[in-house]
Amino acid sequence: MPPSLIFDISGINLSRIVDDQEEIRRYNPQRGDMEQLNAIVHVARERGEIMGYKDVRADEFWVPGHIPGRPLYPGVLMIEAAAQLSCMFSRKYVGWTGFIGFGSADEIKFRTQVVPPCRLYLLGLKTWERHSRIHSKVQGMVDGVVCFEGSITGVKM
Repeated sequence: MPPSLIFDISGINLSRIVDDQEEIRRYNPQRGDMEQLNAIVHVARERGEIMGYKDVRADEFWVPGHIPGRPLYPGVLMIEAAAQLSCMFSRKYVGWTGFIGFGSADEIKFRTQVVPPCRLYLLGLKTWERHSRIHSKVQGMVDGVVCFEGSITGVKM
């Protein structure tokens, strides 16, 4: 049975950009090849929801080596993209300041391949926040199919 989404996206206008690349850069420190988040298309702060996307391109740094002749977007970069989505929510919409580090990635499951070119939609759902830690459930989806899921914990540093 395919996994269900962590929140209902049926009413979300996926072409409406809430936060563009420049706005993301105001909150996330990653630059160059490590920018894995292109836009935010949905935020429901009160419900802890955020949705954005990463445009997976055929000219990215990892394509020649992962896997030669059959490029697959690396799972570790999927997790990084989800962490960047979670960080954006934590900083802009929850109000955390300073550097937020990667505390953990748990219960990660990869369900299908992500092949360029495509748009990888990322969903994040804040589940708890205490002391200097914040936790989110995360998912990635291409063409309506869940590619990966798990959870991310961020830590104020």
